[in-house]
Amino acid sequence: MPSWVDHAIWWQVYPLGFAGAFPAEQPPGPGEHRLRRITEWFDHAIALGASGIALGPIFASRTHGYDTTDHYRIDPRLGDDDDFDYLLSEAHRRGLRVLLDGVFNHVGVDFPRYREVLQDGASAGWFHGRPGHFHVFEGHGDLITLNHDNPEVADYTVDVMRYWLRRGADGWRLDAAYAVSPRFWAGVLPRVRETHPDAWFLGELIHGDYAAMVAEARFDSATQYELWKAIWSSLNDGNFYELDWALQRHNTFLASFAPLTFIGNHDVTRIASQLENPEHVALALAIQMTVGGIPSVYAGDEFGYQGVKEERFGGDDAVRPKFGSPPVPVDERGARLWSLHQYLIGLRRRHPWLRAASTTALRLENRHYVYQTRCGDDALIVALNIDDMPLQVDISRAEVIAGSGAPAQEVVDAVVVEPHGWRILRPLEGA
Repeated sequence: MPSWVDHAIWWQVYPLGFAGAFPAEQPPGPGEHRLRRITEWFDHAIALGASGIALGPIFASRTHGYDTTDHYRIDPRLGDDDDFDYLLSEAHRRGLRVLLDGVFNHVGVDFPRYREVLQDGASAGWFHGRPGHFHVFEGHGDLITLNHDNPEVADYTVDVMRYWLRRGADGWRLDAAYAVSPRFWAGVLPRVRETHPDAWFLGELIHGDYAAMVAEARFDSATQYELWKAIWSSLNDGNFYELDWALQRHNTFLASFAPLTFIGNHDVTRIASQLENPEHVALALAIQMTVGGIPSVYAGDEFGYQGVKEERFGGDDAVRPKFGSPPVPVDERGARLWSLHQYLIGLRRRHPWLRAASTTALRLENRHYVYQTRCGDDALIVALNIDDMPLQVDISRAEVIAGSGAPAQEVVDAVVVEPHGWRILRPLEGA
């Protein structure tokens, strides 16, 4: 894994929604250069504490960006090559890395090779099945699965990745990587690294043996969906045993790679809508920012944006809204969440060892969870209380560094965490 990722904190953007290009009552006209609108938010990302911008799909497609028609062309609804170059230059001028979203499991029905098959049967080897009965991705008839056993598909994938890395991108998120044989990635990624050794590759994995898949596919990292689910589910259900189990499994991943951690992204219900108690958003963020891995914040979550994902066409629209120019008006709660994100991301950046930290439960009950997060000689203690009664935590000697209603820098040997509250403490020498 490239060394720059050791300090990475991503701010994730879904460009088509963010720029108002899809869905849109009227499709963007030529020359609107909507991709440039994202650059207006780069200073916001830096103020948040992010070190990189993780972009959703930006290549030519018919609808949501995951039905790619041309991997070498910027989606005309967003702009053109000049707009991409401008975005990269503005990001890199500020020290921000840029991660692209690569869809190499499937293509849209307007993909040239697929059109050739329908016309004269040529390029049939690029797909599984036969004309009229090609395999599709997870039942979506307009997403045609590529044949990853075909060397031409591998060569194409390598060439696309190299092309945009040469243009200045810093890495790739590999969409639906779980649906592709690890052998395919193991053949593709080393070839790309030969020419771009500093590039970073994130595989989208949802379940299974993460460590084995990362190793076999040669990914640098993978999306930690198990931890995402455990965070909101344990808070909603009053069952910290689920979170502890997920964190112990998370520890095993950290032995071989640093997973991407998140409490929101463009594919799931926003955390502010997912959690039944609004006070628990702060606890979810405190967990994410104090456990090992590489954090990612989905644009809008830092303001407490809401949105529910629905299982229907267009069901993601509510979690992929259009953003205007900054600053955007936020209510009092949104302002508090913004400040909390800044503080906890700042804490994360001041403790870079957290990337490789493992967690150990010090106290575990359904509605109380106290854990230590440690890497070598460095450690923090996190106390979470989702009960309606206060929680007293006895600690030999520690400094309070964050928490709900917590006096900063107070040295204590015990803390009382208010109902639905949290604390982060730093054990002191001799404790």
